[in-house]
Amino acid sequence: MTGPVIVGVDGSDAGLTALDWAVDEAVRHGCPLRIVHASLWERYEGVASERSEDRPSGEILAEGVVGTAAERARRRAPGLVLTTEVLAEDAQSALLREGQDARLLVVGSRGRGAIADVLLGSVGLVVAARAHGPVVVVRGDRHSLEAHHRRILLGVGDHDVDEPAVRFAFREAAVRDAELDVVTSWRRSGHEPVDPSLATTEPGAAFAHRASELLDKALEPVARAHPGVRLRRTVVEGPAPRVLTERAAAADLLVVGARRRNRLVGPELGRVAHRALHHASCPVALVPTHDPSPSPGDG
Repeated sequence: MTGPVIVGVDGSDAGLTALDWAVDEAVRHGCPLRIVHASLWERYEGVASERSEDRPSGEILAEGVVGTAAERARRRAPGLVLTTEVLAEDAQSALLREGQDARLLVVGSRGRGAIADVLLGSVGLVVAARAHGPVVVVRGDRHSLEAHHRRILLGVGDHDVDEPAVRFAFREAAVRDAELDVVTSWRRSGHEPVDPSLATTEPGAAFAHRASELLDKALEPVARAHPGVRLRRTVVEGPAPRVLTERAAAADLLVVGARRRNRLVGPELGRVAHRALHHASCPVALVPTHDPSPSPGDG
């Protein structure tokens, strides 16, 4: 996907951490950075007068947020092309609209202050659930934020064959010269019939075999296009949300697919994505796949 890396800032420490991550990501991909801050100060304070001393405090604060962010970004990457803008709308709407033409939309995991954490944290969740393109929620410890692990973690499920999330993860691993750790999990079922040709004395081997075949099918077409990426395939028993969250402790980025339906039915976050966004110890990338529009008879 072309376009800039876009990062939403709000003046919080978490927002500045997201900014630093976005700067590094823009440098890796050789693309511009766009810094945005959403503010509804005009709604509450009115339009500024011509005399600078009468400018609303909200306008001054908003300009200060993006100005400080831009200065920080320029210090971190002096040659980076960047733009800034204060958007006069609510944060959710602004970020979702901005993300439509972005290479990547980056947000922090928390907002300003203990009480605001609840509200602004929900903004990140809604953006992650509804964004048209890839979103990274920046969270985690210093080792992951500074890419010390040199490992990208990709979770593959039943519907992730040649999906955007797989391609996204390969591109990230390639540009970072990092290992791509691709994981699929399986759980034993007492109700699902087992193929007799896979019968074995080892409990669960049939389910593990099926998961391994899924993994190979998901990776094969994309792996051919990225022969230089160091690939590690892992099939493990257990619930996917727990498996991926635990393995994220040794990753610089966790990539998860997210299905989008072309109708508004509220936030769409599966169990894997929801747990990762709350508990992963590294940044989390949600990469959407858009289902076709439902036919008139679909429920």
